[in-house]
Amino acid sequence: MEVNSSRKRSPRAPSISLEEAVDRVRNVYDVEGSRAAPTEAVAQHMGYKGANNGAALQALASAKYFGLLEKPEDGRIRVTEGFEQFLLAREEVQRKSRLVQFLRNPPLYAELLARYKKLTTSTDALRSDLIKRGFNPIAAEVALAAFLKSVEYADYSSNNGASSDVVTLSTDLTVNSDNGVTAATALSDDASGRTSLAAGAFASLSPVPTPLWLDAGMDSIPVRLPGGRKAWLAIPTPFYADDKQRLKAQIDLLLTQEQG
Repeated sequence: MEVNSSRKRSPRAPSISLEEAVDRVRNVYDVEGSRAAPTEAVAQHMGYKGANNGAALQALASAKYFGLLEKPEDGRIRVTEGFEQFLLAREEVQRKSRLVQFLRNPPLYAELLARYKKLTTSTDALRSDLIKRGFNPIAAEVALAAFLKSVEYADYSSNNGASSDVVTLSTDLTVNSDNGVTAATALSDDASGRTSLAAGAFASLSPVPTPLWLDAGMDSIPVRLPGGRKAWLAIPTPFYADDKQRLKAQIDLLLTQEQG
C-alpha cells in the first residue's frame, strides 16, 4: 500500500495563548535571565520534560511567534529584549503596550487584527477565515482558541485605540427613515447577524452635502444620483480584495431587490 506523505501543513500560528506563553517564558527568565541557554534547558524551564516532544516544540514556536524568545545561535534560545522590558516595566501602561505589541507579532494575528479591528465577528466567521487561509479544521480550532484568548489577555479592544471601521455582516438592508441612510454593504459578521453602519460601504440618500457620519481616516467617494442627490461610499483602510467582492455582491443584491 502506498502512503501519501505529502500531507498539507497548516500555516504557522501560535498554538498556545499569549498568556500561557508569557507565563512559561517568565519561568525561563527567572532562571536564565537574558542569557542564552540550550533549547533542552529552556523547554524544561517552560514546564516540559524536554524539547523533543510535540507540546514543547509548539510552545517554543509560539513564544517565538509572539516575540518572547529568540534563537541567537543553533541549539540555544534566550528571552528577547522586548520581553525583558515587559517584565521590568514599572508603569502598567508600558506593560499593556508591550502586550499589544506581542499580540501583533505573529503575521496571522496582525492580519486578523487589521481585518477585524473591533473583533465583533462571530467565531464561525473567524474559523471560516482560518480554513480559507489553509488551516485544516483541527488546526483552525487550535489557532482560533489561542487567538481569542490572546486578544482577551492583551485587552486589545481597549488598549489599541481600535477604530470603528469594522462592521457586522448581514444581507439585510437597514433603512432609517429619520435620516435617509441606507446600508448598502457590510464586511464582517457577529453573533447577532445585524448590520452596523460603522464602516464598509454604504450610501446616504439624504440631501446634506457632506455625510456627517463618516469616521476619521476613511475615504469618502461621492456618487451623483438623479434629482440632485448624492450617494456616498465610505471605504475603510485597509480595503482588501475580498472586501471589494463583498461590496459588489451586496450592491448586486440591493439592485436585485429593487428590481423585484
